[in-house]
Amino acid sequence: QVQLVESGGGLVQAGGSLRLSCAASGRTFSNYAMGWFRQAPGKEREFVTAISWSGSITYYADSVKGRFTISRENAKNTVYLQMNSLQPEDPAVYYCALRRGAPTHVGDTYDYWGQGTQVTVSS
Repeated sequence: QVQLVESGGGLVQAGGSLRLSCAASGRTFSNYAMGWFRQAPGKEREFVTAISWSGSITYYADSVKGRFTISRENAKNTVYLQMNSLQPEDPAVYYCALRRGAPTHVGDTYDYWGQGTQVTVSS
């Protein structure tokens, strides 16, 4: 089994920044992709960003492009989400997810999920 633990969420003013981390432990694989998704109250879970094993392939939702950056450190089995210029539409529970193979934007293709970390933006 794989365990994913997110951290770094919190309260930030609009326009501010946060950096989320997601550490994987347990049974790990080589060549796995990582993704970030978010879910706001009353809304469906939505894709935020994803990254390939090598880091050479990244995908972003249009709503976060240019503001959020995904990166990873494979030696630490950790993926990061740098969130800048946070907006009132960004608050949600942010989840990291892991899947073997290439990154996708489809949540159902991911095999393992973290418990989520809350991001709140004050105006």
